[in-house]
Formats: sequence, structure tokens, C-alpha cells
Amino acid sequence: MSEPALLAKNLVVTFADRSGRGTTALSIPFLELPQSGLCAIVGASGCGKSTLLNSLAGLIVPQGARIIWHGQDLATLSPAKRDAWRRRQVGFVFQDFRLIPELSSLDNVLLPLQFETTRIAPDQRTRAQDLLGQFAVPEHRASVSVLSRGEAQRVALARALLRDPPVILADEPTASLDIGSAATVIDALARLGSEGGKLVVCVTHDCDLMARANTIITLDHGKLVS
Repeated sequence: MSEPALLAKNLVVTFADRSGRGTTALSIPFLELPQSGLCAIVGASGCGKSTLLNSLAGLIVPQGARIIWHGQDLATLSPAKRDAWRRRQVGFVFQDFRLIPELSSLDNVLLPLQFETTRIAPDQRTRAQDLLGQFAVPEHRASVSVLSRGEAQRVALARALLRDPPVILADEPTASLDIGSAATVIDALARLGSEGGKLVVCVTHDCDLMARANTIITLDHGKLVS
């Protein structure tokens, strides 16, 4: 049996409410996830799904928690080193996509590289173009503002895959999409987990996505119930 991709212990996240009192948003003593496959994080709104996803991404590192990806404990890294780790190891698909409206699809996919270098290598540009082609998204429109919501979601997915990371984290990747666009995104995510050998973790309310998942994590008021 292969080692898990993720081993997490003592995931406790507490936020202050309006009165200043602490409210526990997440309390998971132990969690492990496999090297590959599609994992769905499910539960009622406000149950801690996005908090869990952000914790797994290292955007939140609860004090005393151990979040170990492929042997690397995020708690031992400085914020700058966690950012560097995330750029190499994780593709994050935000629910609101986080695209720059003034840029084209291709430029949005390549944008993360421009924070690190002033020159985009030809092979990186080719990979970005290939990813957009795989997802049937036009690359040369003047701006992504004219794309449909489904096309914009696929641009965000292509951007997350640009560096070929072993882990994809997606927050509600099919929210507000029409049936056809949602099916395209679900197929892409499922293939990444099966044929692509990646671990794809999605926060979702989508029953069709849940049906394709190899692993389902159910949360109730921040606690793991299955």
C-alpha cells in the first residue's frame, strides 16, 4: 500500500466572532488522503469546507497542527517558503476564478510565471496553449471578460495545471455553471485523478461531482463525520 499524499493531525481552526469570543470553525484530529484520485469535501454551507481546503493549501496553518504533504510539514516552513512550496506543488482553482479581466485567456494562464520571471520560456507558452486547447478555450480573445462562465472556469483550471503540480485544490469548481460546462469540468477533474495520477480535492455541493469521487469527506460544524 502506497504512502498517503497527505497526513494531517490536530486541524483546529478558531475564529473570533463579533463579540470577540472564539468560534471553532474546524476540528479534525486526523486526516489522510491518497496519492491520486478525486476527493470531494461535502457538507452544509458554513460547515468548514473552504476552511479545510485553505488549511490543506497552507493558506491557513493552525497552531499546533501538522499538515504533511509528501513528507513536507507545512508548519515547519516560513510564510515565504510556504508560498514557494504552494507554487510548485499545488494548483488552486478559486470559486471566483481570480482572472484579470483585461488579459487574454493565454495571458491569464501565464500570469503566475510573470511574478517570478520577466521572460516566459517557449515551452511554458506552448504548454499553456496546449492546456487551453484541451479545454476548448479560445486563447487570443482580447480579454477574458467576454468569455462565458464555463470558459472562464476552464481558464482557471488551465492556469492551475500550468506547472503540472501533483495536487489540485478546487473550491466549488462547478458552482453556477450550466449542465454542459459542469460536465466538462467534472470530466477533466476526474481524468486528472485517474489517468493523470494527481490528487484532486474539491469543495462541492454538486451531486454529479460527488458521484465521480473516489473519496468523500463529509463535514458537520467543522468536524469529520465520514
